[in-house]
Amino acid sequence: MCNVVCVTAKQLCRGDFLEKVKRISKTEVRCIILREKYLSEQEYYSLAKDVTKVCGADKLVLHNFTDVAVKLGIRKIHLPFSEFKELKQRQNFDVIGTSVHSTEDAIFAEKNGASYITAGNIFETDCKKGLKGKGIEFLQNVCDSVNIPVYAIGGINADTAKALADVNRKNFAGVCVMSLLMQSENLEDEVMKIKDELR
Repeated sequence: MCNVVCVTAKQLCRGDFLEKVKRISKTEVRCIILREKYLSEQEYYSLAKDVTKVCGADKLVLHNFTDVAVKLGIRKIHLPFSEFKELKQRQNFDVIGTSVHSTEDAIFAEKNGASYITAGNIFETDCKKGLKGKGIEFLQNVCDSVNIPVYAIGGINADTAKALADVNRKNFAGVCVMSLLMQSENLEDEVMKIKDELR
């Protein structure tokens, strides 16, 4: 069964951000990665504290700020690859994810304790304007190179998810969705449409 992961982007959110996150947490998303990379550490701490109140810690994965995660007692972290390579205190976390952009990155991540990886960008996306998608062959190569869960990221919606249905399920765990969930009102429908395409 392939999973859907929500990656937040407050600047893209239509409506109240905390309310949106609360509603997303009640859908069938596997988890929510609070990826607000333009915030300072203090701003991120305040937001993460508020998000924890509305959706609980079970589905929440913090991004980049390891000290914030430790302060809030959240033992799941997602790191940019450069930060993942520098992470010293891995014992603070039960789940450590990282973003990869090559099979070499993926292999390194697995060897160095990543619990899962996100691979992208698979399709063109407004979040990375002008950057061509790496495509399904890239995703398949990443999945074949490791033995940990791999999530596709970049330009994912129900239409593009159709193209992922043929990816060999060896380690392909699902997709990460950002803009679609930040901007949609029909959250449960969008999540289920994607999951249906990936079945």
